[in-house]
Amino acid sequence: MKRISALILVCILIMTTGCNLFGSNIKSKMRDITTMEVTREMGVGINLGNTFEAVAGISSDNPNDYEVSWGSPIITKELIKGYADEGFGVLRIPVAWSNMMEEDYTISPAYMKRVKEVVEWTLQSGMYAILNIHWDGGWWKDFPDKPDECMYRYERFWTQISDEFKDYNDYLMFESLNEELGWDELWNRYSDEGDKAASFDLANEINQKFVDIVRASGGKNAERHLLIAGYNTDFHLTSDEMFKMPNDEMNRCAVSVHYYTPATFCILEKDASWGKPRTEWGNEADFKELNDNFDLVKERFIDNGIPVIIGEYGVTTSNKTDEVIRLYMASVTEAAYSRQMCPVVWDVTDVFYDRTTFKMKDQELLRQLMAVKEEG
Repeated sequence: MKRISALILVCILIMTTGCNLFGSNIKSKMRDITTMEVTREMGVGINLGNTFEAVAGISSDNPNDYEVSWGSPIITKELIKGYADEGFGVLRIPVAWSNMMEEDYTISPAYMKRVKEVVEWTLQSGMYAILNIHWDGGWWKDFPDKPDECMYRYERFWTQISDEFKDYNDYLMFESLNEELGWDELWNRYSDEGDKAASFDLANEINQKFVDIVRASGGKNAERHLLIAGYNTDFHLTSDEMFKMPNDEMNRCAVSVHYYTPATFCILEKDASWGKPRTEWGNEADFKELNDNFDLVKERFIDNGIPVIIGEYGVTTSNKTDEVIRLYMASVTEAAYSRQMCPVVWDVTDVFYDRTTFKMKDQELLRQLMAVKEEG
């Protein structure tokens, strides 16, 4: 009788508090769940941007010095819990591992420990965590000229990361890298000059190396769900037939693409050589472009059983009204979620999420984002 009562109490706790037993027990066993189901469970996510991937040109033995170098406060457990309390289901944690490493690419134990602490807070909050190598000072550009050295560095990093996190449950996902797959010196998409196949082949080789390293690393990594970076994480280039998903016997890979379209609206705040900033969005042509792009990715991946995570999407906010920001963000969220993709907002310190109050700054925007998930 006591056992039944205890079970009922646990069930009530889960239903009333949203307690995630698998997420909070960060070293529980891997579940029998597909990657498509995982991405659906993630709901709507957000990035911990300009934090652990900050590269400030400093030299320090204290991980916190890098963490705050682009304006973030020190990350706390309460700050991380705030994301979960606001309704986000996954936190993407970009990391520049080269910030603290030895000449042989050994990651500093102090740096690893600090990242690990934040990953654990994320999982304990009930959210999923996506952990990657993010730009990392831009050494990726050397791949065409120094393929052996760069691949060795890449392998060293993922061997260490995989080993450090091999006992964590399936609420932790590894992402192969950020947006760096693609090299203009090999092939320029705009002029169509160079060897397109060579650039795509190198991108595919790196992603395959990632899967092979993780799968061979032991522990729960043999079954871990993995996120494969698309070609420049671009919708059209990743949908190109030359981009190949890596071979994975576990069939537990999703693909990552980013969405900042149109760039003149999402990125520009002042005139540039390639365009003038747009402050409005939402006409018929804008919605057609949005839906056409998401249909392209759906047909290439979702319809073929390959899960998709929109690892980043967002807008600059300084030159736009709250209304147009909400319209764009909610529209992209709906375009992704309605097509079975997981949308993950790109956010940096105090743009969308207030890292002091642990709340979204625009609660109406939050309501609209979460409404997409609730209605979907």
